[in-house]
Amino acid sequence: MAESSPTTTKASLKRERTMAESSPTSKKARKIRRRSSEEPPHMSSSSDPLTEVPCSICLEVFTDPVTTPCGHNFCKTCLNKHWDNSQTYCCPYCKETFKQRPDLKINTTLRELVDHCKKKSSEKTTDVLCDICEERKLKALKSCLVCQSSYCQTHLERHLRVTGLKKHKLMDPVSNLEDYMCQKHERPLELFCRDDQTCVCQTCNVTDHKNHNSVSIEETELMIQDVQQKIQDRIKKIQDIKNSAEVRKRNTEKEKAARVELFTDLIRSIERCQTDLLEEMEEQQKAAEKDEQELIGELERDIAELKMRNNKLQQISRTEDVITIYSSLRSPTKTSNWSKISMKTHKNLKTLRRVVTQLQETLHEKLTQTELKWMQQYAVDVTLDPDTAHPQLILSDDRKQVRCGDIWQKLPNNPERFDHGPNILGNERFSSRRFYFEVQVKGKTNWTLGMAQESIKRKGEIRLRPNNGFWTVQLRNGDEYKACAGPSVSLSLRVKPQRVGVYVDYEEGLVSFYDVESSSLIYSFTGQSFTGKLYPYFGPSLNYGGENSTPLIITPVHYSE
Repeated sequence: MAESSPTTTKASLKRERTMAESSPTSKKARKIRRRSSEEPPHMSSSSDPLTEVPCSICLEVFTDPVTTPCGHNFCKTCLNKHWDNSQTYCCPYCKETFKQRPDLKINTTLRELVDHCKKKSSEKTTDVLCDICEERKLKALKSCLVCQSSYCQTHLERHLRVTGLKKHKLMDPVSNLEDYMCQKHERPLELFCRDDQTCVCQTCNVTDHKNHNSVSIEETELMIQDVQQKIQDRIKKIQDIKNSAEVRKRNTEKEKAARVELFTDLIRSIERCQTDLLEEMEEQQKAAEKDEQELIGELERDIAELKMRNNKLQQISRTEDVITIYSSLRSPTKTSNWSKISMKTHKNLKTLRRVVTQLQETLHEKLTQTELKWMQQYAVDVTLDPDTAHPQLILSDDRKQVRCGDIWQKLPNNPERFDHGPNILGNERFSSRRFYFEVQVKGKTNWTLGMAQESIKRKGEIRLRPNNGFWTVQLRNGDEYKACAGPSVSLSLRVKPQRVGVYVDYEEGLVSFYDVESSSLIYSFTGQSFTGKLYPYFGPSLNYGGENSTPLIITPVHYSE
């Protein structure tokens, strides 16, 4: 369609305005809706104006807003009350301190704009009807400041199609269009004069308000929107910090309670060990006293017998029958074994060392139990990734179990798949924070568990070591446990693990393995430097003719606070 000529456009505009003003209903409605223009009008093009500009102290809409020397705005009452209760005068927002209390003056520009926002917000509560509809008036979609009329979707069509009308200033529908027009020049009020604190049109700006400091109302609205968004962002951040502080406080209280319980238990264990040790020492003392009394009795009997022999020997010299007396004294004298009596200090020291060793084991066990319980709160749901599975591996439908079969399956040799050893990765990847999962290894004679970096080698022979991106422990030949630390570290475990817990702290560079049933630490890789994503790593090992056919099973973590 060819563009309309200026004459045609002016004629169309005139007809449009005449048509709107000739409608009795529209005329009457505008007359009834006409309001006084005591306050400068406020306008918006496409988006709704702000309905709230909150003070960052009371979080309510500004009342008599004042501005601090650092440029931040607050309610006058809020700021005065804040400073009345403080020994220093600082900005509640940025904390800039002022040497003396600033003389606060109301920011009239901001107050006017807030009032406009409130005004426009109240206007939206009433539907504005189309001025052109004759019988059943439809709800207006836009208002035109040039035509001073509101239009429904049907009657707005010409403003969107005709070139001349496209230049008209459209805005969200309002009932008081006169307040948005300069009564002197009949042009839209598009600027806000900061010097005179009033809204002006373009003609006013170059005549009565020439050389005044004027800004676009739309630009001012955008600035307010930007400021409010920043305020809202900071309010949200404050709330997030408060929420985090509350969560941290609750967690601290729970951890304090757990620590108190732990140390109370440890103190009881120490007291029990002390009681047992003292009772054992008392029993040893009583036994020693009994042995001493028995020996003393024996020694006293020896003394009596020796005295009797001594008397008989003295009689030898006074008798003639020396041979007879001598013969009666030839029988050996029974003597007591004095070596039975000894100070049992050495035995007491051995007992003390045994009790202390036992106590150390108890303390270590209690600490490990607490540590494991704490780690279990970071449990994650881990599943197996079939795209990484070696062709001999068989997965359960829920991808929680994996075992090695005897048949090499026909699977696509994609880059992610292992092709040498029966290995598979978890589907979940981790690149931050802490996480924990558990795997059942009961009934297996060979297995490998741990974590692997995303960039690991997956084709050909693989060497499991941290330098190659693997942090694993494994079982071989039914009872040989080792950590693949490069070189391998043999592990001496008191009991055979039935379920293994794997804990990772990405930031700390820590990978730890636990025997869940006995709550004991198997091995820890510490001081590692992780780069990129980490994946759980599973190696159920070969079937070995059915001896190792039991699957590795990812089990739910039973965590209780």
